[in-house]
Amino acid sequence: MSVRVRFAPSPTGFVHIGSLRTALYNYLFAKKKDGKYILRIEDTDQSRFVEGAIEGMLKAMEWAGVNHDEGVTIKDGEPVELGEYGPYVQSQRLEIYQEKIKTLLESGHAYHCFCSKERIDALREGQKAAGEMPRYDGLCKSLSAEEIAAKKAAGESFVIRLNLPQNRDIAFSDIVRGNVVVNTADMDDQVLIKSDGFPTYHFAVVVDDHLMGITHVIRGEEWLISTPKHVYLYEAFGWPAPQYVHLPNILNADKKKLSKRQGDVAVEDFMKKGYLPEALVNYIALVGWSPEDNQEIFSMAELEEKFSLERVSKSGGVFDVNKLNWVNAHYIKESADERILDLAIPHLVAAGFITEVEAQERYDWLKSMIAVIKEKLSYIAEVTDHVGIFFKTEIKPEDEEAAEILKGEQMNTLLDAFIGKIQEAEVIDAAFGKKALKEIQKETGLKGPQLFKPIRVAITGQSHGPDINQIIEVLGKQNLLSRIEYVKSHLL
Repeated sequence: MSVRVRFAPSPTGFVHIGSLRTALYNYLFAKKKDGKYILRIEDTDQSRFVEGAIEGMLKAMEWAGVNHDEGVTIKDGEPVELGEYGPYVQSQRLEIYQEKIKTLLESGHAYHCFCSKERIDALREGQKAAGEMPRYDGLCKSLSAEEIAAKKAAGESFVIRLNLPQNRDIAFSDIVRGNVVVNTADMDDQVLIKSDGFPTYHFAVVVDDHLMGITHVIRGEEWLISTPKHVYLYEAFGWPAPQYVHLPNILNADKKKLSKRQGDVAVEDFMKKGYLPEALVNYIALVGWSPEDNQEIFSMAELEEKFSLERVSKSGGVFDVNKLNWVNAHYIKESADERILDLAIPHLVAAGFITEVEAQERYDWLKSMIAVIKEKLSYIAEVTDHVGIFFKTEIKPEDEEAAEILKGEQMNTLLDAFIGKIQEAEVIDAAFGKKALKEIQKETGLKGPQLFKPIRVAITGQSHGPDINQIIEVLGKQNLLSRIEYVKSHLL
């Protein structure tokens, strides 16, 4: 049987980093097995629907390169569907659910429940007070067909519940968790159809997964407790159940479930800060899964080849921002300067370093600037912390070390020699910088930090920073001269 997996998010807001990992693992498993990866929208809880959430989710997945074979996509600004198993949006499948619930009602695997919310709340509170598991007491199980018809005719509100057998073990196999067994005494007669006619997640997910031919259900461990209900529903319908895989949670540094209270958790947050998609995908693949060797940097193609569900951990993986930054810095260094600049320009504009017009007019200069500082970036938004040295008009020492260097007794001699080299040069580039500093070393006898640091401070205000020859090339003749003249006339 060909592998078919699905990612089925609810359109309730931003895309959590854990959701991206779930989608990624489904995608990687499908690719590894030459199967199909489906994207389905689970919007049966209309009260939680957030306008634009579907579009935002599709944008995030496209950005990450986790592209589905079937399901919902956007074309010309509107959601459309790809594949022959649709609709892929649950709210468009209500007729299917109504048809399938009739099957369960007729077989006795489901029943109508007319109990009010007040009665259910009171029942559960009483059970909690008695130290019992909150669960429906089955009051409506014994209603006759005539009683049900009369209540409906009277306009009474109702739900439809799953009719669980008493004291029976429900067992299933999980690739990560192993064999799982739960007794129905520890389960509830789950609502399958709500009073508004919409299915609950627990009913719709089973119907949809079966009708869409899903072979493996790969999802977060929070659904593990609900899986016995789903397994029993498959049995009630007479359908084969899929293979289950419940992934460990992604944790904060304090080993609790990743929460927005402690930092960024939305894919959109990382997109805005300028993390590269291949870096985020590379990193989150390793938060819960480990390769057979110690490899840490993976292309998507390598992940598709090496990923396996058998190497997914049972325990939660810690989301380490420092490790993500290390991975992202690697990809930034490996990327073309144009790519990094294009991502950096919005940040430079927002910080007031340049205008959008200037970004186009000075594009080549900005590219040479990015080439100098990109090795210092953990993510693109940090660019504004490192470009100040290229936009200054007045140089001032940035720390005590830089101020002390400016007090050196040979400072004037050194700067005069450098001015002479700059004025004589026809081309100011890195090669010029290297040659000029070597000549000044021979002429003055100064070398190493005694030579490089004073010149660095004079042209940047910093005693440490990127390669000085590259800085010289980016600043150019006029900038170098005006900065040195400012230092000589105001600081020495």
